[in-house]
Amino acid sequence: MKIFLFTIIISTYSFIPFAVNAQKNTSRYSLSGKVTDTSGATLSGASIYISDLRKGDVSDSTGNYRINNIPSGSYVVEIKYIGYKTIVKNIYFNENKIENFAMRIAVTEESEIVITGSSKATSIKRNPIPIVSINKQFLQQNLSTNIIDAVAKVPGISEVTTGPNVSKPFIRGLGFNRILTLYDGIRQEGQQWGDEHGVEVDENTVGKVEVVKGPASLTYGSDALAGVINLLPANPPAQGKIIGNVLTEYQTNNRLIENSANVAGHTNDITWGGTFTHKMATNYKNKYDGRVYNTGFAETDASANIGVNKNWGYSRLGVSMYNDLQEIPDGSRDSATRKFTKQITEADTYRPIVNDEELSSYKISALHQSVQHYTVYNSNSFLIGGGRLTLGLAFQRDIRREFSHPEVQVPGLYLKLNTYTYDAKYYFHESKGFSVTTGINGMYQNNDVTSGTEFIIPSYHQFDFGPFIYAKKMLGNLEIAGGVRYDVRNFSSAGLYTTSNPVTGFEHVVTGSDTTGAEHPFSSYKNTFSGASGSFGLSYKIDNQFSIKANIGRGYRAPNISEISSNGVHPGTNMYQIGNTDFKPEFSLQEDLGVEFNSTHVTVNADVFNNDIQNYIYNEKLENRLGQDSVIVPGNQTFKFVAAKANLYGGELSVDIHPHPWDWLHFENSLSVVYATNKGVAGLGKVSDSAKYLPFIPPLHTMSELRANIKKAGSILSNAFVKVQFEIYAKQDRVYLQNNTETPTAGYQLFNAGMGSDILNKKGKPMFNISFFGNNLFNVAYQSGLNRLKYFEPYPNNFTGHNGIYNMGRNFGLRIDVPLNFKG
Repeated sequence: MKIFLFTIIISTYSFIPFAVNAQKNTSRYSLSGKVTDTSGATLSGASIYISDLRKGDVSDSTGNYRINNIPSGSYVVEIKYIGYKTIVKNIYFNENKIENFAMRIAVTEESEIVITGSSKATSIKRNPIPIVSINKQFLQQNLSTNIIDAVAKVPGISEVTTGPNVSKPFIRGLGFNRILTLYDGIRQEGQQWGDEHGVEVDENTVGKVEVVKGPASLTYGSDALAGVINLLPANPPAQGKIIGNVLTEYQTNNRLIENSANVAGHTNDITWGGTFTHKMATNYKNKYDGRVYNTGFAETDASANIGVNKNWGYSRLGVSMYNDLQEIPDGSRDSATRKFTKQITEADTYRPIVNDEELSSYKISALHQSVQHYTVYNSNSFLIGGGRLTLGLAFQRDIRREFSHPEVQVPGLYLKLNTYTYDAKYYFHESKGFSVTTGINGMYQNNDVTSGTEFIIPSYHQFDFGPFIYAKKMLGNLEIAGGVRYDVRNFSSAGLYTTSNPVTGFEHVVTGSDTTGAEHPFSSYKNTFSGASGSFGLSYKIDNQFSIKANIGRGYRAPNISEISSNGVHPGTNMYQIGNTDFKPEFSLQEDLGVEFNSTHVTVNADVFNNDIQNYIYNEKLENRLGQDSVIVPGNQTFKFVAAKANLYGGELSVDIHPHPWDWLHFENSLSVVYATNKGVAGLGKVSDSAKYLPFIPPLHTMSELRANIKKAGSILSNAFVKVQFEIYAKQDRVYLQNNTETPTAGYQLFNAGMGSDILNKKGKPMFNISFFGNNLFNVAYQSGLNRLKYFEPYPNNFTGHNGIYNMGRNFGLRIDVPLNFKG
């Protein structure tokens, strides 16, 4: 790590002299002006921001703003103010510019600026790829238990859960290593192949989320076959400002307590910031199960960043620490009372019923996992040769321990993952609406598993690299974009021998002469995976209301370590997992078509897609010759990864209505659906009826929300909202029935509500924001088809008629956010 940190520093600052010299004779321009509303009244506090340069300002008390040191070129400028429609304008700088902006009160939502999956910042309307932007206001006005849970309310996005704090994102029916999660543009690496822990990011550091719904392998390589979730921090404060906030939240269902503090500043072209968060919760509850044993957690996060923005470009250095203690449920119960029981001895001959005091306790039980994730990253942009060079370097260390021995605190699974990522791109100077970006990115990864007592995968290392080129041409209202890429992954896993430790009685790794007579669960394995990917698309603005976009993309994904090499009990899943070293890379071909209509009072977005995947890898339960569950290790069902051709198709529709003359009233509706078919393997005959669908596909989902946004109510309330929300999840009977891998899931409906407002002082300044929420108000007992706990059932067909564990019941939340303004 020390070598890599040294490399980060040297690599970054070795470019600065070149960039400085290159810019000595290059002109610099400014953008200044005034922000008002349509009546001419001054708007103080409006944000004016250029994403590509990470430069911006906030309008002062007179509405004036100024941004200096803007290099020659074309940039998208975004002007935002709460309660007003966002202005997006493309400005070409060859001289100092004066731009006055008159903002209209928001009636319908306008497309935002996005930076993910494209050569430069652009509006969603002009971006051919299917992408959505989720702003901070959306995150603040919804009750969620983690950042992925918040994002999963967006059409086309869902989550696989293992309790309230463990959520894995799915995009259009695809997840795990098919989705790449980024934080501030840096790929997040933390054992994504596992489904019993979440994304290691503090949601309080996220100011905006961008989601690419489709293949993004062109710019991000393997693991972006299904899309990208880019978690972006908030923009830095305006020059001379120091701001912050203190947040506290309580949720009634699992008695979650969360406290977070943030501070950020901007002085003399230096930006800095830091966030600290702690949250804890006990076991969640629902109508059928009561409190679900061993679903509590305690999480502590900290992060800091410092950056500089000069004539030559910008550089940002960030560090973060994520520490999560997450209990591991296994679903064991007493057969007579259906109350949860717990393992108390290694022999596991008797399990007592868990008492009410322990079910309500915040204390983390003996059987839990500890996930520690550390990140150091450096993002840079250098203005060189009339273009722009960006360089992103990061080191991540992910330590995951699953404590599965009830009598001693010795980890069963013990994984130590080191990841070094790099991402270099050069953006050539745009000429006559034509721009070209070329680059290379990838990572080196080393995972050590030898310190544990249980082994599901071997130690391995891999090296990825992928060069690409991306071009874009603007022809009036038409924008055409496309590119190609080629990826290579060199993969190598080590052989592993284990035997019983004579002191502890647990398995441990042996080497050399000690391997004689030892168990040999993993043999050494080497392979090189490679493949081409690309995309081509266009967007066309028909008029000020209609726009259309179409894209075709080829995605690539190399098999992950679990799919290739698994051979053992996967703690926290009740599964014995078997891999397959014969797997080949997955390749997808996805076609997308989207239409948008935006008038004064109605916004409509419609997207459809078709996705064909070669060598699609999925998990299948195994049965013995008697048609019973195959059991290698008692208490665990046996699963094996298999591959086949697959086809997924569907789409999303959203209709937002703002009835005249009540422009403050929002009636938002959405629908999303995915159908998935197993096309089988060539030469093996027709797929059986029980295997004709794919596992883990979300059902049809609709959501309607009626929300009132009230800019000001009296002298003490500002930016208030009141909303009611109704969700419908259809039954899912298109499931993978082969060997009882999956079972159908009943449909259900959920009612949610919320309200909140800024509270003003006598001077009209916000003192704090307070919000109240209620999810699942009618306490519906339901099981999501993507809830892994649904299959945690020791006594199928029991006397209650309910199998497995149900999702969270009624949950109320209270959130208080106090802004801090230290200067300006």
